[in-house]
Amino acid sequence: MKLLIASNNAHKVREIEEILTGYFDEMVTMREAGLDIDVVEDGKTFRENAVKKATEILEKSGFDATLADDTGLCVDALGGAPGVYSARYAGEAHDTAANNALLMENMKDVPDGERTCRFTCCVALARRGRPVLVVEGKAEGLLLRAPVGENGFGYDPYFFYPPLGKSFAELTAQEKNNVSHRRAALDALRKALDAENAAR
Repeated sequence: MKLLIASNNAHKVREIEEILTGYFDEMVTMREAGLDIDVVEDGKTFRENAVKKATEILEKSGFDATLADDTGLCVDALGGAPGVYSARYAGEAHDTAANNALLMENMKDVPDGERTCRFTCCVALARRGRPVLVVEGKAEGLLLRAPVGENGFGYDPYFFYPPLGKSFAELTAQEKNNVSHRRAALDALRKALDAENAAR
């Protein structure tokens, strides 16, 4: 089965290919497939957005299977925000610096002990004639007051990961891939696929 990965993010694609190797005959990105399909992510949850993206792209692409995800940072003190609006928290420009600046402004009066947060990743695998598989993964952390580290992207410099005593932006790509929310979600997807195969 040929899998279309509904992303052109090189870091994300590499991680997906490494974790799901052996489950699909071939994996290609939207760019590699010559596709430019824009899906409006207007769901209220990560799950709704991931499923919508996977199913719409499946129907429009002609592929047998499509993998999509929706990922974001959820801060407890902000009622779960930025959440599904993580990429456009400060506006539709998807400006990382502006997103981080707004987050820091909104969190400036929140004491250290109440800065709990988590990255959440919801992955949806849509396939023709079969149910959509949906799984979720999380990475629990604390929101820092200033950026630390030069790696990663998005909110990574502000996300402190207690088990390793570092921010996500201080981790190497391999270290992050081992503990990330996306890794947890993709591991859950592997288990779901294994369970399907065992039930046949």
